[in-house]
Amino acid sequence: MAYGKIPDSVIEAVLKHHDIVETVGKYVHLSKHGKYMKGLCPFHSEKSPSFTVTPEKGIFYCYGCGKGGNAIKFIEEIEEYSFPEAVRVLAEEAGIPITWTGAAERTNTEGDIERDTLIGAHELAAKLYHYLLMNTTHGQPALQYLRSRGVTDKQIDHYMIGYAPPEWDTLARFLEKREYNLALMEKGGLLIAKQDRSGYIDRFRDRVMFPIWNRDGKVIAMAGRMLGEGQPKYLNSPETMLFNKSRNLYNFHHARVSMRKSRRVVLFEGYMDVIKAWSAGVENGVASMGTALTDEHAAILGRNVEEAVLCYDGDNAGQAAALKTIPILERAGMRVQVAMLPKGMDPDEFIEQNGPQAFMRETIEHPVSATKFRLLYAKKNHILLEEEGQKDYLLEAVGIIAALDSPTEREFYLKELSREFDMSLDSLKQDAFERRQQLQKMKPPRDNNDNSWNNGRNENRENRRTSSAPPVLPAYQVAERKLLAQMLQDSDIANTVHQKLGEAFNVEDHAALAAYLYAYYAQGHDPDVSRFIASLQDDRLERTAASIMMMDDDIPFDEHLLADYVNEILKVPKFRNIEQLKESMVRAERSGDMLKAAQIASEIIALERQLKGRQDDRF
Repeated sequence: MAYGKIPDSVIEAVLKHHDIVETVGKYVHLSKHGKYMKGLCPFHSEKSPSFTVTPEKGIFYCYGCGKGGNAIKFIEEIEEYSFPEAVRVLAEEAGIPITWTGAAERTNTEGDIERDTLIGAHELAAKLYHYLLMNTTHGQPALQYLRSRGVTDKQIDHYMIGYAPPEWDTLARFLEKREYNLALMEKGGLLIAKQDRSGYIDRFRDRVMFPIWNRDGKVIAMAGRMLGEGQPKYLNSPETMLFNKSRNLYNFHHARVSMRKSRRVVLFEGYMDVIKAWSAGVENGVASMGTALTDEHAAILGRNVEEAVLCYDGDNAGQAAALKTIPILERAGMRVQVAMLPKGMDPDEFIEQNGPQAFMRETIEHPVSATKFRLLYAKKNHILLEEEGQKDYLLEAVGIIAALDSPTEREFYLKELSREFDMSLDSLKQDAFERRQQLQKMKPPRDNNDNSWNNGRNENRENRRTSSAPPVLPAYQVAERKLLAQMLQDSDIANTVHQKLGEAFNVEDHAALAAYLYAYYAQGHDPDVSRFIASLQDDRLERTAASIMMMDDDIPFDEHLLADYVNEILKVPKFRNIEQLKESMVRAERSGDMLKAAQIASEIIALERQLKGRQDDRF
């Protein structure tokens, strides 16, 4: 069997090499629970673990959001890959040769060829700049500058920091010798056309260079910091077919694994902050690039984490930026905290002066809540030594607190205000209540989402609904699921069911799974749930199969139980037929056709006798 153009042997080798627990464990903290491993689902927000991995079957399944499958499917979902992309990446990691048709090339369209060429050029440019920094006399001033800022050689290598020399065409000549189309290199942002259109010059000159990667770790843009005097101090690549600064985050590809595992991201303003913080142990740090954080950035982060810690500069501009960023992140469903720095300091300076351990201990590990930050920011705008300033601050603070959904949080912050300013708690509560009523009137009608099982992000804290238990399935659906569970683990049982039942399952997805399973065994495969799931190439069926295999069933399976399940499944069409006949009989009676009604009644009695007679049948 081949999956698209990927040989069956490759799928088998990939699944054999990539243990499901190790694969998932890179992104999710798993704890052992009997024969299962459990953790918080990386695909939706939850407070108690519903994400389950079954090592012996090589599958994962989340009881909260329903995602499930094997190691390939997990990488598909977590990295947002297509199936072929996930297989290719996992095969490369396992050292499996990429030899199948179409594995190395997506398509032959002009756009894809240009994109791949530009990525190759950016990768070469990054290597060139890094070499010039570390191995030439031209790069010594830049190297000394970096070391004076406390950047180590290890950090320089990890982040591929480089140096663009002051000559006009160092990169242009380098790329031209390697037969790159310089007009395309201009389109990709590496070069600039001369004003007289007689040739091309380098976009970056006499700058410390920082490569910018996409989510796959491919260089797609560059950022350069000027060494001497001049403007702009920082220069980024322009927006191109590879790079969009509103959607790309610096260091995202390095930070993603740590973000997924901790469910937390630390947001900085600049490249150097990210790099220096990495030396302090902040492996989940990212930065926006020459732009304020956008809704697109927040959406990307929201798919990976539950909590964001803002670590912006301690000056007025940095704190104002943090204030604007908080609601963007909150709209994306994240809990937001702010790491406070001494006034005027940025993270890079703090680490340089106080050391990495102090940075972690005093800022990252002890951030303040978004509400606390809003209150602190509001406080500095009022003269609290004056009565009028105190009053204005209290009214502004009450408005901030009134916007909180949680009554407990509102009570907590109002008590703090009451103690700090020796004010009556009751009067503060009354003001907050009135402000809250005003806010509620201004809000648009809210969606009534009844499908937020175990979803902490969607939970209305004022009107918490008790999570309802999973619905009780009809007996025939339970029978179909339990029968499929046995078929997935035993080809002899599957063959028996094929003879007795065929594809006569009543649930469409169950019938489809049975059909695929019959074909899978007919091609000579042994029972292997993970491998079978890989053959499906259908999200819904993969989830259904994973869900079925997560059922616990301690009842010994034998031929009598198999017969009971088959009988339960075969009864359903007859019951449905009886119900339809009863409706037809009622219509005949209402129309006065008593003869027809009597004939239908006889059919109903005959069918009911057949059903009753099969109650104790065995085969």
